[in-house]
Amino acid sequence: MKIVVGISGASGAIYGIRTLEALKQLTIESHLVLSKTAAQTIEYETEYKADEVLEMASVVYDNDNMGAAISSGSFKVDGMIIAPCSIKTLSGIANSYNNELLTRAADVSLKERRKLVLLVRETPLHLGHLNLMTSVTQMGGVILPPVPSFYHLPKTTDDIVNQTVQKALDQFGIEANLFMRWNGIEFAKQNRN
Repeated sequence: MKIVVGISGASGAIYGIRTLEALKQLTIESHLVLSKTAAQTIEYETEYKADEVLEMASVVYDNDNMGAAISSGSFKVDGMIIAPCSIKTLSGIANSYNNELLTRAADVSLKERRKLVLLVRETPLHLGHLNLMTSVTQMGGVILPPVPSFYHLPKTTDDIVNQTVQKALDQFGIEANLFMRWNGIEFAKQNRN
């Protein structure tokens, strides 16, 4: 299996990092592309250096390299996750504006009918944002905002991040066992403590 991972400059870089960590642990080949501002966000929001994140991926591409393997549909991958996905990146994808590799790789996923999962990070949302999400959904993309659930009784920020990352991986049938899944109220009550 091969998954393209995009990290945009939106807040929430940890979602992309945790996705790469999970894929690496499962020995799933990852192809990484960062937007220009992603490296800054990674170093501002997390304890990671951008170079450390790049080392987590199987293959890394420069966002300006429009001749990269992932820019062509003939390069076979199973799909793409953009975590986090900024509104700028969402807009580029929704409008097929392929001025950089990140949006081009997403466009390739859509045109090849491969899974594209976007962890859109913005709040509150105005109608323009919602229309962009609708457009991408109509093209076959999956909008998966990092909205936390609490039925698994998270105790740390990592617990919340892990649940969202697992939900994104679920779209590809990838089980990383990152959180306790819902198994009914009676099971939940028994396992509460």
